Amino acid sequence: MIGTLAVFSTLLTATAPMTAAEDGKYPDWSGAWARFVVPGLGGQPSHDQSKPWGPGQQAPLTEEYRKVLEASLADQANGGQGNFAGHALCQPGGMPLMMIAFRPLEFVVTPKATYVLIGGADHFRRIFTDSRDWPKNVEATYSGYSIGKWIDTDGDGNYDTLEVETRGPFKGPRAYDATGLPLAHDNQSVFKERIYRDKANPKILHDEITVIDNALTKPWTVDKKYVLQSNPRPEWDEAYCAEESALVGIGNEIYFLSGERLLMPARKDQPAPDLRYFKQPSK
Repeated sequence: MIGTLAVFSTLLTATAPMTAAEDGKYPDWSGAWARFVVPGLGGQPSHDQSKPWGPGQQAPLTEEYRKVLEASLADQANGGQGNFAGHALCQPGGMPLMMIAFRPLEFVVTPKATYVLIGGADHFRRIFTDSRDWPKNVEATYSGYSIGKWIDTDGDGNYDTLEVETRGPFKGPRAYDATGLPLAHDNQSVFKERIYRDKANPKILHDEITVIDNALTKPWTVDKKYVLQSNPRPEWDEAYCAEESALVGIGNEIYFLSGERLLMPARKDQPAPDLRYFKQPSK
């Protein structure tokens, strides 16, 4: 994360004499924005913060993708990673998981683009606000291609809301949360967002995000909220998934690493890795 911030600091210094917030027309979203937590809501972080993860999200899944979720949960109950295997092995989560805010987010607003600094397995989002058109040929990515437009909703001459559309093709498979709650395997999702600061409580930032995806029977809209941390000069921890993970993927299997860095099975009766390319001890 520190390296990412250093790159952006150099970039912004070289391209703009002042930040967008300093010119008065754009909002000041500086600071560390942590995930809004509902007291008493168990489980890991969820896409809809007001509901439990996994089946508790009540996502409008098609029957096909309900079965994908059920299979993911069954595999996890048996010691596997289910539909969350890629991210468990430190691949990027991509959209929309990258906006779940496992760690606080930082929003860097400039006239031509807004950057969301994330860290971990997902580095950042770049939301273009330079009036560009959609490119004809887009390389598949985890975060997608985002184009935004600033809106002045109260007519005071200053922008307060960022409307964003993010399109694929995406790299996948992707999931909303660690249960493997799935997005469609065609990776053609579309995300529409309205990001704005709460007028009654400026310490709350909203991301109203609508998911349009072929795993859903209808568009799914949630209001993700982030809470501004009290430290005006936040400390940004350096965190890398690969340093923290005790999982190793070999072939189609995922194994554990012990404290001694030795390979261990992740589930009962899991086969050992194929060692055909290693010299075998003589019998």
